[in-house]
Amino acid sequence: MDETPPPRSYLLVVLGGASYCLLMFVWFALSAFLTPMTDDLGLTSTQAGLLVGAVPLTYVPLSLSSGLVVDRVGPLRAIGAGTVLFGLAQVLRGVAPDYPTMLALTVLLGVGATAVTFGLPKLVSELFPASRVGTLSTVYLLGSYVGTAAAFVARPTLGPALGGWRPTFVASGLVTLAFAGLWAVVSWWFSAPRFGDDGPAPSVRRDLTRVLSHGELRLLVVVGSGYLFVMHGLQGWLPAVLESRGLTPALAGGVATGFVVARVVGTLVVPPLSDALAKRRAPVVACGALTALGCAGLVSTAAPVWGAALAVAVCGVGVGGVAPLVRALPTEMEGIGPRLTATAVGLVFAVGEVGGFVAPLLVGAARDLTGGFAPGLLALALAGASMALAGAFLSDPV
Repeated sequence: MDETPPPRSYLLVVLGGASYCLLMFVWFALSAFLTPMTDDLGLTSTQAGLLVGAVPLTYVPLSLSSGLVVDRVGPLRAIGAGTVLFGLAQVLRGVAPDYPTMLALTVLLGVGATAVTFGLPKLVSELFPASRVGTLSTVYLLGSYVGTAAAFVARPTLGPALGGWRPTFVASGLVTLAFAGLWAVVSWWFSAPRFGDDGPAPSVRRDLTRVLSHGELRLLVVVGSGYLFVMHGLQGWLPAVLESRGLTPALAGGVATGFVVARVVGTLVVPPLSDALAKRRAPVVACGALTALGCAGLVSTAAPVWGAALAVAVCGVGVGGVAPLVRALPTEMEGIGPRLTATAVGLVFAVGEVGGFVAPLLVGAARDLTGGFAPGLLALALAGASMALAGAFLSDPV
């Protein structure tokens, strides 16, 4: 078949990036408005912490089953349904009267989030040849970065303008539901050539066996687990880590922002380069090595400002560069391909989000025991090294 996708395929991926942007906004709006919400609902610190961790925890039991569903209903329906779920949950969170209601609605948001998280890799794998999937995956990941940043910008801007966290939650939920309506219209109209094999009639047992027993996918699970371990473990503690090196809170916040910028750079540079060179092993190894070096570099107290900024930048490029590859590589694995992409990515997140939840706790517990961040940072560096080691055994496209 002609391997030149039509312009409408690119448009749909951009719209998919908008859905990821909205997801990250409603996801991290809770973190951004956590203090006023905690005061309003009378939450304990433990309850607030459980709310913040509720969505990542939802991924652990649901990722694999969600991936199986996405592979069967298709990415267009999955993304649409997921957007409706997290949009509705956000509206209702804006009027939630108490902690149990807020927790239940946050879990519902997480259910919708899994559909979008695994629907987007499936969408790209169907609309583009495997040689382009890495590059196109950067589009929706950039949307996620924009949504995350917008959520924290909303606290001092939209919050006061709309009258607080509740109106902001309701308004963002309504915008999401309006977008879901647009997605439904576009999905109804959309048609484009599909890539990959149609395969025999789906069998859950056969598909699960194929995914769980796939040797190369197991290596990718290690890579993805290391990526999620470092991302969740570092980004929450980074300002405190930098302050422990002697940086002022303002300077620490500025350097921590550089972590996001560096992730964007990695996402923009590494996957297109990987696609252009038709190489997978070397980029994954390089990203793992950069992640390990950056985390280890934060242990040193030499050159507290420039040394810290360089270490944060190096780690950010590594984490940002591997993020699209974790989602894209299953598409070209023999026995997986576009038909099982969502299930494969679901397996990566089902295992990886365990570490994503544990990592911040580990960094904090190690600090309580030792009085410093060095043990936790070295654990993050080991996770980066595991990414590089597992990546060294991955195959390049034939």
